[in-house]
Amino acid sequence: MSLWTKLGLNPGSVSLQNPFFNVDDYLQIQLDLFPSTGEFFNRSEIQRIGFQLSNQTYKPPHEFGPYYFIAAPYTFQGSHKGNSISIGAIAGIAAGCAVLVLGLVAVAVYAIRQKKRAEKAIGLSRPFASWAPSGKDSGGAPQLKGARWFSYDELKKCTGNFTSSNEIGSGGYGKVYRGQLPDGQIVAIKRAQQGSMQGGLEFKTEIELLSRVHHKNLVGLLGFCFEQGEQMLVYEHMPNGTLRESLSGKSGIHLDWKRRLRIALGSARGLAYLHELANPPIIHRDVKTTNILLDETLGAKVADFGLSKLVSDSGKGHVSTQVKGTLGYLDPEYYMTQQLTEKSDVYSFGVVMLELITAKQPIEKGKYIVREVRTSMNRNDLESYGLKEMMDPTIRNTPILIGFGKFLDLAMQCVEEVAADRPTMSEVVKAIETILQNDGINTNSTSASSSATDFVGNAKGPLKHPYSNDALPQKDVSDSEAFDYSGGYTLSTKIEPK
Repeated sequence: MSLWTKLGLNPGSVSLQNPFFNVDDYLQIQLDLFPSTGEFFNRSEIQRIGFQLSNQTYKPPHEFGPYYFIAAPYTFQGSHKGNSISIGAIAGIAAGCAVLVLGLVAVAVYAIRQKKRAEKAIGLSRPFASWAPSGKDSGGAPQLKGARWFSYDELKKCTGNFTSSNEIGSGGYGKVYRGQLPDGQIVAIKRAQQGSMQGGLEFKTEIELLSRVHHKNLVGLLGFCFEQGEQMLVYEHMPNGTLRESLSGKSGIHLDWKRRLRIALGSARGLAYLHELANPPIIHRDVKTTNILLDETLGAKVADFGLSKLVSDSGKGHVSTQVKGTLGYLDPEYYMTQQLTEKSDVYSFGVVMLELITAKQPIEKGKYIVREVRTSMNRNDLESYGLKEMMDPTIRNTPILIGFGKFLDLAMQCVEEVAADRPTMSEVVKAIETILQNDGINTNSTSASSSATDFVGNAKGPLKHPYSNDALPQKDVSDSEAFDYSGGYTLSTKIEPK
């Protein structure tokens, strides 16, 4: 109606045919126009209509949005005195008047289909645009190396429509599903639930970092999905879950002392790679036992890069940033100064080493593992350094714990209050390698976003120590509400073995 009214034609003289979405995702419509009198348009009518469409003088209803017009030749034949053409030539204007309407054209029959296509196009080209902190369209697709975009339909199919039988973990962030790709590869799909999605920048950070770093002790990112309101990460599958699960006894895996040394070595190598071989260096910022995953041979891989930071200014040596991390693993110096360094990861790793010895969570019933170990240590006890009662029962009665004293000393160096007194991760790697080599062990074979909490400091003065007696929670610090997978599994809320 708009066309015949504005183009000065009679009612019913406009026909819209064959609407379809072309390769550019535009809605293409074939437009047929018929003259008000006679069988043919004369030259002046063709010029008038062509001018109105080509120069956008004709404006379609607002819902249709912008368009552009492509005309086919309209041949004037002498048999009609130069002013008209044969009936067959009417097809010329039908083919010529193709109105191409962009994304949000409100044609009722095609509205739902068009909306889905528009979402897909936006997701492919600028999936993170709307998540920019300024709210402006300044996101842009992540820069991926070795990882790819998965469609929602692909992941839906490989998980059996996200069936509960394929669910291998869940937490505050969402759920993890086991999936099988068409080539037979088993993957773990981390799916955010509505209302609790990871922050856009953290999600993008994890995608870009994991696709850029490649090391046998870092969890491998295969791709991501951001489509139809979904936020998913696709990882290599880690069949033996998290280190925390094995230490708690939930997984049924019993880790002997040598295996624990190998896990510590593998984890340390992954972190050393991030600190010293990645360019620019990367600080993980959330090292903990729920972010260390075990593969089919119980080899360790560091996971969850949602909070990672790049150290782009090597001269500065630190990143000033809002404090984030997990209580119990959080470097107190970082907490109080808000200056993040690689040594902050070293502190967290030291806590992990103490967990390997005790199997206790960092904070249990108001007791902090670092302080408890430091208080109980007795170097005159050459066998267990005074920690026999604190040790994990799985290893407590092992006749000889090779390198136990050196391992404990190394852990306590990592959790020194002052960052400058802590070793680097490469020094930690060398020290653990030495422990294993002294026992003749081959060190070349190692056989759901973040649960992080924001710790916002007082800008008016220095912060108090995070592990002072009056600051510690009286209940266990549990990650059961966290989303632990970059391979992820839920954690038991039961108290860990004493």
